[in-house]
Parts: sequence; C-alpha cells; structure tokens
Amino acid sequence: MPMSKRPIQSELHKPEAATPSRKVWDITIEPRTSLLQLPLREIWDYRDLLRLLVTRDLLAFYKQTILGPIWFVLQPLLTTTVFYVVFNRIAGLSTDGAPAVLFYLTSVTFWGYFSDCFTKTSETFVANSNLFGKVYFPRLVVPLAIVASSLVRFAFQLGLLFLVWGYYFFSGAVHPQWSIIWGPYLVFLMALIGLGIGLLFSAATTKYRDLRFLIQFGVQLLMYATPVIYPLSITNGKLQAWMSWNPLTPIFETIRHGMLGAGMFSLSGLVWSSCFAIIVCGIGTVAYNRTERTFIDTI
Repeated sequence: MPMSKRPIQSELHKPEAATPSRKVWDITIEPRTSLLQLPLREIWDYRDLLRLLVTRDLLAFYKQTILGPIWFVLQPLLTTTVFYVVFNRIAGLSTDGAPAVLFYLTSVTFWGYFSDCFTKTSETFVANSNLFGKVYFPRLVVPLAIVASSLVRFAFQLGLLFLVWGYYFFSGAVHPQWSIIWGPYLVFLMALIGLGIGLLFSAATTKYRDLRFLIQFGVQLLMYATPVIYPLSITNGKLQAWMSWNPLTPIFETIRHGMLGAGMFSLSGLVWSSCFAIIVCGIGTVAYNRTERTFIDTI
C-alpha cells in the first residue's frame, strides 16, 4: 500500500513558534562582566598578550628613526633646555632655591609619564579598533599595556634624572628630605589618575572624535594649572587654595620636597590625591566597560 506523501511540517515553521514570546534559544550570548567588575583573573591569564603589547608599543614608537631609544633621554633634555631658557633666564620664575636645570628636569620627567598615560590611554578604542574587532581578549589589557610601556620609558628618563641629581647632590646643591620614600607611591598615583581620566575620554571619543584635539590642548593647559614649571610657593591667597585642589599639585610638590629639598609636603594633600585617583579610576572603568560592549558599532 503506497505511503502518504503529505509533507511533514517542522516545528520550526509552525506559526505559533514564530512569535517572539515563544522562541526558545539554545545559546544566549550575554556580557560576562558587570560594569563594576574588573576581570583581574582574565588579565592574568592574558599576561603574555600584555607583554607582547608592551613590546609592540616600545618598538613601533621608534621604528624607522635614526636615534631610536636615544629619544627616551633626548626628549626630556630638549624640553628641560627650553624651559630653562624661557622660564628661568627670560621670565625669571623662582625655583625655590633648587638648581634650575634639575628643577625643570625633575618636573619634565614626571609630567611626561602622567601625560603619556593620559593621552595614549584616551585613544585606546580609536587606535585599536581593528584589533578589538577580530578576536576576544580582556579589553583592559590594552590600556594597562600603555601604562606599562610608558613606565619603561619613564624608567630610562628616571635614570638620566638620577645621574643629574647625583651630580648636584655630591656638590651640595640639593638636600633631599625624608619624603623621598614616597616616590614609588607617587608614580603609582600618577599612573592611576592618568589611566582613569584616559579611560573616561577613551569611552567618549568613540562617539565624539573632536575630543582627541581637545585632549592635546587640555594637557598643555593642565600643565600650566599644575606647579610643574613653577613652585606652588610663588602663588598665594585664593590662587594657591584653588591650585591645591588640583590632585596633581600635592604629587609634584612632594616629589620636589623629597628630591630637591624644595616644595611643600602635605599629607592631607596626598590623601586627597589618593581618593581622587581611586574615584576617577572607578568611574573610568565603569565607562570603559560600558562602551566596550557596543563601541564596535559606532567606531
């Protein structure tokens, strides 16, 4: 007896299965991290990638240059020379009794590290969009690699600074203070502040590319609003009070107090800088985690 050739209708084609309220998915892809979560375990698992990104940043930055890594120390020397001529010899700004060359070299070295952390982190999504669109890895690895590669350059420049500092120290021109022991912590604070602000701007530049130009200009203005090329002691009254609210001010004043015997040490100022670093890093991480979910559609 011949079998019936009536077509068999699949469950997938039934009208009731097509309604959104009755769809049952086999696999649901959702974000694995919350906005407040730091994927520290994943970052540790991808530490080899972090190392490769640091190496890439260091090699690519000076690729096809004649002097190569010599720029690590040549840049602060040239900037120090310009600051010495313009602000000391021409403008006659005070250096709190510290040798002018050492004063400016110290400021340039530490400001350069903060500036690198901030400006380069702020371009994370824009500069690495091709990499982010190809493979998964913890997105925080990239800004952390930027901070680490900037720290390597800072180490070379710090070596130059210590050579010049040693010359003035043995000649009796500088008198370091006990606050020099705060040095590593101050570098850590600068990295946190630069990373946090950079993450905030990195999230914003995915939609508003104009911010990239504002950042370059804003960093220069921030340097003049921070006692980098001048000591805080030359200000007074309300101006000094307002500048003390700048979280970078206690950091630079403590650095000069410890290394040069100039500047003002303020424990309450360092507490404020620490609180600001934690807050801005937390807010920046939240903004970064939120943006990384959808930035590939708007970049």
